[in-house]
Amino acid sequence: MGKKDNQKKITRRELIGSMAGLGLVISQDSVGNILQTAGLPVADSDDPTKKLGPFPGKLGSRSPAEHPEKLPSFTSSRSPLQEFYGTITPSDLHFERHHGGVPTIDPEKYELLIHGMVDKPMKFTLPDLKRFPSISRICFLECSGNYRGGKEELTPQDICGLTSQSEWTGVMLSTLFREVGLKPKASWFLAEGGDAAVMTRSIPVSKGLDDAMIVYAQNGEAIRPQQGYPARLFLPGWEGNTSIKWIRRIEVSDAPFMTREETSKYTETIKGGKIRQFSVVMDARSIITFPTYPVTLEKGWIEIRGIAWSGRGKVTWVEVSIDNGKNWHAARLQEPVLDKAHTAFRFLWQWDGRETVIMSRAYDETGYRQPFLNELQEARGSRGGYHFNPVTPWRLKRNGQVVLAGEPEKRK
Repeated sequence: MGKKDNQKKITRRELIGSMAGLGLVISQDSVGNILQTAGLPVADSDDPTKKLGPFPGKLGSRSPAEHPEKLPSFTSSRSPLQEFYGTITPSDLHFERHHGGVPTIDPEKYELLIHGMVDKPMKFTLPDLKRFPSISRICFLECSGNYRGGKEELTPQDICGLTSQSEWTGVMLSTLFREVGLKPKASWFLAEGGDAAVMTRSIPVSKGLDDAMIVYAQNGEAIRPQQGYPARLFLPGWEGNTSIKWIRRIEVSDAPFMTREETSKYTETIKGGKIRQFSVVMDARSIITFPTYPVTLEKGWIEIRGIAWSGRGKVTWVEVSIDNGKNWHAARLQEPVLDKAHTAFRFLWQWDGRETVIMSRAYDETGYRQPFLNELQEARGSRGGYHFNPVTPWRLKRNGQVVLAGEPEKRK
C-alpha cells in the first residue's frame, strides 16, 4: 500500500472548519475557488453561533448539562423516575436487580435449550430465535421488592425506582413451544439463567402460551447486558424475578420445581401466620413524580405529574388528592393507555401556599384500587416485604419545600 492510500480524504466542510478555527477568513472567488486571508482569531465565546460545533459522530450523547443517573447498591440500581419526561425508560437508565452480577456471554456461542415434557427437545441459537416471527410491545418491568419509606428525604427513585419501561422485541414463547411440541400433561416450566446465581423460577405453561416472550432487543437495539443480553425471558405484568435474564434453559414439567426463589424467597406473609406463594402479578400502583423531594415550589399553578401501572391489564382511572385524602379528583391519563404499561397522568392545580399533602391512587380494569399502607399491613400482618404498593403522599410545606409525608390512614 502506497503513501497516498494511507491519506484520509479531507472533506470541504472539514477544511473550512479547520481554517476558521485558526482565525483565517474564508471566502470564494467568482468561480468557486476557496481563498484565505489572515484574520483576527475567533475569540472564545459562549455564543454557539460564533464557533463550529462537533461534526456527526458514530454515537450520540446527552448534553453535558443533563446527567440523570441510577442509584446503585450492591444488588440493584434504581431508575430516576422523577427525571423522566415520558413513559419509556432510556435503556442505560433501566433499573437493575442481579443475584450474581452481570455475566459476559458470547452471542455466537449462545444457546437456549428447551426440553422435558416436549415431543422434540431442541436448542436454539440467537440467529435461530431471530428467524422466527418477531413481536414488539411496550411493557413495564418491576421488582416485587419495590418499596421504601421511613424518612422525609426520599425521592421517587428511592421509593420505587425498581420499575422501568421499554419497548421489548423478540419471539413469543408460544411459538417456540409449538416448535418443540408440548406433552398433553405439561403444566409448568423451569426457566434457568446463565448468570453466576443460575437463577431459576417455575412458571405456569399457561403464562408461556399467553404473552411470554424471549426478548433479544430493547428500545430498538440489542438488549443490554444488564437486562439479559443476548436473550431473556420476559413475562409482562409479573414480578421481575420471574423474567429470567440470560435465559439458557427451559424444562417443561407437570409440577412446579420449588426452587429457592419461590420457597425461601419471593413469598409473603398473610394474616393467620400463613405464607402466600406464587403471587407473581404486580398490582396496580401510582406515584407522583412532580412535585416531589427535593423540589421547592412557588405558589400558583402547578401541574402534578406521575405514572401509574398494573400487571393485571390497563390502568383505567387515577385520582389525585390535594388535601391529604379528604377529597379525590380525576387525573388526565396520557393516551394511548397500554396493557401492562406505565401510563402518565397529570392534574392541574393552583396552590395557595398553605401546607398540605398531595397523593395519587390508581385503579385497573379488574376494579382493583391501589391501597394505603395501613391496609396492606393489616392484610399481610407485616410492615413490609414483597408486593407492597401503597399510596405515596407528599407534604408541601408553607416555604414551598416538598418532602415525603407520613403514611396516611385509610380514607374514603
